[in-house]
Amino acid sequence: MAPKGKGILSFDGFAKTVDDAKIKTTSGGLITLGCIITLIFIVIGDWNKFNEVIIRPELVVDRDRALKLDINLDITFPDLPCDLMSLDIMDVSGDYQVDIANYGFTRVRLDENGNEIDKSDLKIGDDKVDPQEDLPSDYCGPCYGAKDQSKNDELEQDQKVCCNDCESVRKAYATVSWAFFDGKNVEQCEREGYVERIKSRLNEGCRVHGTAQINRINGNIHFAPGASFSSPQRHVHDLSLYNQEGDFSFRHTVNHFSFGPEIESVHSSDLKTSSNPLDGLVSNEGGKNHLYSYFVKVVPTRFEYLNGTVLETNQFSSTKHDRPLGGGRDEDHPNTLHARGGVPGLFFHFEMSSLKVINKETFGATWSGFVLNVVSAIGGILTVGALLDRGVYAADKAIRGKKDK
Repeated sequence: MAPKGKGILSFDGFAKTVDDAKIKTTSGGLITLGCIITLIFIVIGDWNKFNEVIIRPELVVDRDRALKLDINLDITFPDLPCDLMSLDIMDVSGDYQVDIANYGFTRVRLDENGNEIDKSDLKIGDDKVDPQEDLPSDYCGPCYGAKDQSKNDELEQDQKVCCNDCESVRKAYATVSWAFFDGKNVEQCEREGYVERIKSRLNEGCRVHGTAQINRINGNIHFAPGASFSSPQRHVHDLSLYNQEGDFSFRHTVNHFSFGPEIESVHSSDLKTSSNPLDGLVSNEGGKNHLYSYFVKVVPTRFEYLNGTVLETNQFSSTKHDRPLGGGRDEDHPNTLHARGGVPGLFFHFEMSSLKVINKETFGATWSGFVLNVVSAIGGILTVGALLDRGVYAADKAIRGKKDK
């Protein structure tokens, strides 16, 4: 009969050696210390990876197309007065936001050296005197033929067609595509000091910053000279004063341009930089009759942070193109021909992506992954150490055997 338990003993994969058969060597001690030091470094690296916060991206279909999108911009124009500029938004649905100064934008007047003069609302004529001050209650200003006022005598006061201030006359002229110039000889503009103000500011620059809301569809936001007017068939600007006076241009510096809230997570600093690729861009090329265009591809983005906070924002890529309005061949690429015509200005053409990127903050490894890595490291280092020790011991034994002969 076989000894008790002998069947189980045959499965023992960890056979023990007798203590008297163990031999300790100096090389074995050095290899052991090396293994311990290596293991410490590996465990520290796995621990750092376990505590590291990373972002894992995921791509899904954007289902929030009905929401509005914020555009944040801060742009400096060193060669263009604030009073000569209009800011409009258009999209493919036919929605127009003309002269969007009323949507929270701020202008900062700049002197010839780029220093700030004062701040005010972007709306042209914002610092004029009260247009109704010292005027009779039944006053109805002339529109100088830009609007039909022939039937005013037959209408009540609140139904009359009137242009009671300089801004009303400017818009009336824009509606019929008439040149307004600087408002000289226009009663309302002379009374409000608009003419003198425009003349005194022709050598200034302008910095515009603020936020506007747009539909989440393709469109553009643009800076152009003069008052603008939009209809289903056209969108025009009054270029009369821009063409008549000064050495103006739309040379610019993009201090900041983004869509939606800013990325605030400390772990997303690299993504924050890549999400606003136009920040700090300077465009000094071109002259008075030059068109600057940026073609922007907007990708909705969600950040889900470890603390449970969810941030809905956007990332975008951009391609720049500029051309002279006179058209002709490109100086740098003679085979390239530019189209002729257009409006001088700065245009941002945006295209909305139908996909959304979801960035989730997570730790670099789980507890189970960390433990498994440590165990694997211990086993691997001990195995390699044992093989190295046997090799060194065998080599040392062979060398000693030759010397003893």
